[in-house]
Amino acid sequence: MPVTPESHALPPVPPQALASPRDPDALARLAQQARADLARLNFPPPNWVPPATGPDGAGVLDVLVAGGGMCGQTAAYALLREGVANLRVIDRAARGDEGPWGTYARMLTLRSPKHLTGPDLGVPSLTFRAWYEAQHGVAGWNALHKIGRLDWRDYLLWVRETVGLRVENGVALQSVEDQDGLLRVHLSSAVGAETVWTRKLVLALGREGSGAPRWPEFRSLRRDDPLAAARVFHSADAIDFEALRGKRVGVLGAGASAFDNAACALEAGATVDLFARRAFLPQVNKSKWTSFAGFFRGFASLDDARRWRFYTYIFDEQVPPPWETVRRCDAHSGFTLRLGTPWKDVRPQADAVVVATPQGEERFDAVIFGTGFDVDLLDRPELARYLPYVDTWAHHVDAGEAARNPEAARFPYLGEGFELLSTDAAHRQALARMHLFNWGSTMSHGALAGDIPGLAIGAGRLAQSIARDLFVADADTHWERLQALEEPELLPTKWYVPPGER
Repeated sequence: MPVTPESHALPPVPPQALASPRDPDALARLAQQARADLARLNFPPPNWVPPATGPDGAGVLDVLVAGGGMCGQTAAYALLREGVANLRVIDRAARGDEGPWGTYARMLTLRSPKHLTGPDLGVPSLTFRAWYEAQHGVAGWNALHKIGRLDWRDYLLWVRETVGLRVENGVALQSVEDQDGLLRVHLSSAVGAETVWTRKLVLALGREGSGAPRWPEFRSLRRDDPLAAARVFHSADAIDFEALRGKRVGVLGAGASAFDNAACALEAGATVDLFARRAFLPQVNKSKWTSFAGFFRGFASLDDARRWRFYTYIFDEQVPPPWETVRRCDAHSGFTLRLGTPWKDVRPQADAVVVATPQGEERFDAVIFGTGFDVDLLDRPELARYLPYVDTWAHHVDAGEAARNPEAARFPYLGEGFELLSTDAAHRQALARMHLFNWGSTMSHGALAGDIPGLAIGAGRLAQSIARDLFVADADTHWERLQALEEPELLPTKWYVPPGER
């Protein structure tokens, strides 16, 4: 029986806020405590990786982390904890704009429950709860419904500074090539082009870092159409919502980003029609079930058929928008939800966007695609020379399954340390030096690189794998170091024997 207002009284929406007031002095005291806790854990340990020199005589990084958002900074922090200190972390965005939190994410609060941990890597004084309680007390924490989006951004920046992790902002990864057993990486920034050598490359390029925003294909819509430039948007675009005041906006999609953008337009004073081809919204977030240690630690060890079965089912079920976000839209009289109404065509005009549906044509002042991101490495220019050789899940399931689940089939098929695998022996070593640490790793490892619940396990797995690879590659050098060790334990006793007399 459908739920109606008469049969079910809706609960009140708990208070939500983008950000809470800051207390810099409290945060400084907490940072001091966290650094003391880290020192008790012997952080940072000494760097143990032997130095290397590139073909041109320049120094070689052990790891370059491309992306300084939540996943990139947590991966780098995990590497530092493993004693891999010769690394750089770069991000093309300005400080504070890494990841979606301060840019195209438009929810008020995170989807995740407030108690989840991840970027702290198990250090209590680095948790979000410690950060929040330091400023607002235990009572404030108890009253908090969910984490404000900008609070989460500022918390991540505080963790980065507290653990001593430097992120080079305004530096973009342009391309990669392999030479002499190393990766030659080309970077760009405001000061010009730069080439660096690295033994490992971590691709923590965010949700879009395994593909690109998903733009639906319509007969009358071209991405480069000048008429579309100011009227047709993807939810990942920069959108001036204030310019939509008094306008009629159409939104396509049934997920969280569609409702988030609809809410922002409504709050700016627009009227919004949100369209979905489904007869009803997704009802259960099946991915929440995966948030336990057994799944996070065991999923990657399943056979391919079981891994495929788990995640194609989760993808097919889809993720419902959070109930708070739906209520955020429903609170506006100018909001209309149009279920069972797909878009057949989108036609930009000089003064409107015409949307064709099975019921006829409708005119909007602007439309927004809340359609998420594709996973398709062919959209990643940084890896252009290797893309024909990257192994994908399409090679590990039968053709019928791949055809029924085309996006899942495009996910890269990764090794146990998130490394890219090759379908061609000539590129195997080069791709094994590149580790994909974002949403594109989900089919192979589960949601360990993008969603908060599995982040700590994912970052630990990545860092331990890279540490293992670096040690194995230098095993002969470490053998020489072992033999050369001369720290005589018995020197302060009468039983000491000099090396020449042993």
